Amino acid sequence: MPTTLCQVMGFLLSSLGVGGSIMATAMDTWSTQDLYDNPVTAVFQYQGLWRSCVRQSSGFTECRPYFTILGLPAMFQAVRALMIVGIVLGILGLFVCIFALKCIRIGSMEDTAKANMTLTSGIMFIVAGLCAITGVSVFANMLVTNFWMSTTNMYQGMGMGMQNVQNRYTFGSALFVGWVAGGLALVGGIMMCLACKGLIPEESRYKAVSYNASGRNISYRTGPYKAGPGYEADPKARKGTGYEEAPRSEDGRRPYPSKYDYV
Repeated sequence: MPTTLCQVMGFLLSSLGVGGSIMATAMDTWSTQDLYDNPVTAVFQYQGLWRSCVRQSSGFTECRPYFTILGLPAMFQAVRALMIVGIVLGILGLFVCIFALKCIRIGSMEDTAKANMTLTSGIMFIVAGLCAITGVSVFANMLVTNFWMSTTNMYQGMGMGMQNVQNRYTFGSALFVGWVAGGLALVGGIMMCLACKGLIPEESRYKAVSYNASGRNISYRTGPYKAGPGYEADPKARKGTGYEEAPRSEDGRRPYPSKYDYV
């Protein structure tokens, strides 16, 4: 029961993580305009991985996709690639995990095969979660760097008596969704890997130690005894202490009686 519960919980958490990664990738609020110095503005800008949007005070919103690929920064394209790889691995892991669930019996699939599939899906979920967390963290690092550079340029322009108006961008809601989704996928993958140990049959865990025959079925064969080199039987030791056989003549008679002849 704990193995099945751990497997199902891992599947649910990983499903939420993969769904959250898809949602975060499709959202347009990866970076939003910072309104700290100007809380009242007629235009509010925010950007995503695929397009940038402008919302006016009247409520009208206009979004424009990025029509170029090579014109985008390399780190921006790396974030796109990480999110896509994480989504693909997560979806493949979900398909594998569905067939690996212990509560679902498909044909004559053995528990060993289910254990291997559970471990495979768990590794996929872990990699997908790491891809999502890494992609969101890289984008957040880009935002922090650009924010402080914009702030420095703004204050330098004010010191020179020049009015330098430059938009600064801060964290959007998509970043937090991506971090939570990556964490859920990572925890779900770890739970799937832990559930794999409980699915392995007991006999396969101790495969190296096997007893082929019991004591009742073992037959023993006795062969002729072969004495070692230099061993000679002592006739005196076989016939008792103090035994001495008198010499015999050619006709088989003793020339004199022995003490054993009278016994």
